[in-house]
Amino acid sequence: MKHFFNRRENIVTEALNGLLLTSSKGRLARLDSFPDIKVILRADWDKSKVAIISGGGAGHEPSHAGFVGKGMLTAAVSGEIFASPSVDAVLTAIRAVTGEKGALLIVKNYTGDRLNFGLAAEKARTEGFDVEMVIVADDIAIPEINQPRGVAGTLFVHKIAGYHAERGEDLKTVAAHAAAAAGDIASLGMSLSTCSVPGQAHEDRLGENEGELGLGIHGEPGVERITLQPVADIVATMVARLSPALREGASHALLINNLGAVPPLEMTVIANAVLSSPLGRRVRLIIGPAPMMTALNMNGFSLSLIRLDAVREAALTAAVEPHAWMPAVERHEIQIIAAPRTSAGLNGAAIAGDNLRNRRLITALCEHLISQESELNRLDGRVGDGDTGSTVATGARSVLARLDTLPLDRPAATLASLGDILGTSMGGSSGVLLSIFFTAAAKAMADKADISAALLAGLDRMTFYGGAGVGDRTMVDALSPALQALASGDVAAAAKAAAAGAESTKAMTKAKAGRASYVGERDLAGVADPGAVAVAGAFGVAASLA
Repeated sequence: MKHFFNRRENIVTEALNGLLLTSSKGRLARLDSFPDIKVILRADWDKSKVAIISGGGAGHEPSHAGFVGKGMLTAAVSGEIFASPSVDAVLTAIRAVTGEKGALLIVKNYTGDRLNFGLAAEKARTEGFDVEMVIVADDIAIPEINQPRGVAGTLFVHKIAGYHAERGEDLKTVAAHAAAAAGDIASLGMSLSTCSVPGQAHEDRLGENEGELGLGIHGEPGVERITLQPVADIVATMVARLSPALREGASHALLINNLGAVPPLEMTVIANAVLSSPLGRRVRLIIGPAPMMTALNMNGFSLSLIRLDAVREAALTAAVEPHAWMPAVERHEIQIIAAPRTSAGLNGAAIAGDNLRNRRLITALCEHLISQESELNRLDGRVGDGDTGSTVATGARSVLARLDTLPLDRPAATLASLGDILGTSMGGSSGVLLSIFFTAAAKAMADKADISAALLAGLDRMTFYGGAGVGDRTMVDALSPALQALASGDVAAAAKAAAAGAESTKAMTKAKAGRASYVGERDLAGVADPGAVAVAGAFGVAASLA
């Protein structure tokens, strides 16, 4: 597994320096005990209120230092990756930020954290500091365990304690709110991979089609392995485990936490699945989805819920300084606004009509393009972003789905309809280019009923807007010679010209348009342009039906 770092022993200190350098001036500071004792604290702290201190091993960023700031943590103590900070480090933090109103330590329920924070608290008390400690044990993965782990639900406690401390409440009150909150949280994690520690050999214990349910935030094995399945099914399993831990009839806040490596696209799919599940009806506030308590680069997520009352709702929705905290939003339904409706398009394009020959041709073309999805993706994976086949197949499927609505008895209107469909459904530059092609061809066909001339007119407009020509290593290398040959009325000659044009792209080691233009000569050599291959295949099908 590859990582960005300099020396393994400096990762944590350099990461904390990066946080300090990219935070607003005057907001955060570090103690001069750095790097042996790594404490990040509020630069504006005057010790006039209860101090909120948390921390633990690194590798959970933005936790814990990312939540230091007005309204949340006063200080965060960091150990090395997945290693609890020392007693001396915690005690130093207590001494640095604790005033007459005392300090609250918020500790995740791991043995090292409990012992080091606990002994530091005892030593601080002998020095005259007023210190309380709240242990968070929110993981419900192993119901029968005596010491559940503290995971992402700890952030609820940070936020609630920070809110009450910022209001100037005394230590006893702040600690009581924090302890009550800790007792009302349930969390569960799910991952498709283990995490890898920079500088250490990595071995993923999961098979290609396996995931792990109920794993911790240090790469500990989960409670059980499950087969890879749709996210709705994974979420349903998690909801079934979480629901018994929630109070019936109560509303909850939900934290959707990215454990490190889930793409934002997939995190929002997860959010949709959770909020569409029966659990969604019990949620009033939503925090995330976002990486808030990660496990390095773990490809997983966790769900944390806390029972709400008016005081907790106020605490969780109050504005805070740390940017790592995602503002809570109220659960709401999707707002839908009617899209503008257009009248019938060119030459009555909205009115359906049939022509068996045209239906047969369009059906055969679309089915061929769909059958080539994997192969076109494979080719595009060599020279682009690997989605040409999927993009083309999506457009073809959309055309087939609307085949019965097309004006197949009117060529100009059919071309216009194809332009509309591809422009809406196909996506990417290919969809726009083909929409331009068919739309311009439709206009030319309406002016003069000559299909060859109309398609050449479409090509002219497509190359004008797209900027690519013959020799630039795009679909034009197959489409242009094919349409020139088609002008003579010979479909077989057009198919032969398209195939030759697609083949010629294998020798073009410099692309001048599209994503392939960013690829080096070594990677392009000997690989046909996937768009040109798709065009050649389409003309081949047309020739077979002619």
